[in-house]
Amino acid sequence: MKKLLFSVLFFSLAFFYAQGQDSASENSTTKIADYLKPGQSKFMLRGYYHTGFESMKTGDEEVSRFNPGTIAPILMYKQSDRLFFEAEFEGSFEDGEFEFGLEYANVSYVLNDFMIIRAGKFLLPFGTFMEKLHPAWINRMSTVPLGYGHDGILPSSEVGVELRGAFYTGSVKMNYQLYAVNGPQLKVGGDEPEEVGMLSFGATEDNNLDKAVGGRLGIFPFSNSSLEVGFSLFSGAIGDQESEYEELRTNMYAVDLSFVKNVPFLKSMIDIKGQYNLVQTDDASYDDPEGLPGDEFTFKNESSAYYGQLSIRPSMSGNNFLRKLELVGRYSALETPEGALWEQNPTQTAVGLNYWIDWRTVIKIGYQTTDGLEEHDATESVTNDLIYVHWALGF
Repeated sequence: MKKLLFSVLFFSLAFFYAQGQDSASENSTTKIADYLKPGQSKFMLRGYYHTGFESMKTGDEEVSRFNPGTIAPILMYKQSDRLFFEAEFEGSFEDGEFEFGLEYANVSYVLNDFMIIRAGKFLLPFGTFMEKLHPAWINRMSTVPLGYGHDGILPSSEVGVELRGAFYTGSVKMNYQLYAVNGPQLKVGGDEPEEVGMLSFGATEDNNLDKAVGGRLGIFPFSNSSLEVGFSLFSGAIGDQESEYEELRTNMYAVDLSFVKNVPFLKSMIDIKGQYNLVQTDDASYDDPEGLPGDEFTFKNESSAYYGQLSIRPSMSGNNFLRKLELVGRYSALETPEGALWEQNPTQTAVGLNYWIDWRTVIKIGYQTTDGLEEHDATESVTNDLIYVHWALGF
């Protein structure tokens, strides 16, 4: 409760301080008159779609299919120069049925040149992949690294309030995000007893009185902004209120890197991305679904995941066809708790060749192999091989 009150007080003070600073520097009467002018609001539809062909082999099982793809319309509304709304919906086929859901929806207000406050459901700035790189036409691969996604160990979207902005420290540019959200929830059995000890993210209702807090600091050490290094923290209670797990917490840490630069002697642009993540959750005892009634087991609940990606595009070549090609490779790894029923330590290698029809339309051809996947009741790990041809369009 104290942390919740502190978070509310912090964001409230930031809001009123920024408003006071802004009012002192500008003529308030003129600004109010500007807000009341008709015709300031604007509406925009953006989003992306992807479809294609996939051939997958897992152990002795093979699947080959045309993928109906995913459509993700993004609604953007500007009410004034300071007030904005955005929402993303996502529709895809799951088990032969079309499912449509809300990825995020939030409202933002520009407090001043250095602060923006937003509230609602938003992509969490824990690192950069889920917030900035996951859309199909931005992601250089057609898959996500190990540990990410809807069933991963890392948060993707949360409900809460956030303060973000950017500033200079001397010649060094920096950006920041601070947030308070409902936070993840601990899985303790129920319909998925094999997932006890895992975390569930993106809940619209909180399961306790505590709020998860976190933030990210991004640093651009070079004046041309070619390199960004980011540091993320995330912490919160995860157990149900008034349950035996109510005191349990999780702490997450991440370091991310982005380096984009033209290399004249290669006549190419290189793009390097990477992120390392560590998730530390308090240990607890859980009912053993594979034992006798009353049997319990425990494990050290610590997970990690990382990926590194390199893409090269000969954008300065004199050949028009070569300028539209891009070669990309990615390596990722996941390590989950030893002794957990969901224990596995896979590694993944992916390579691809992309053809850019224009700056937001790309055809991807790729191969990906994942080793060390554990299947329930299997006696040994299996390998998953994937070949795909995807067409992604941003609109």
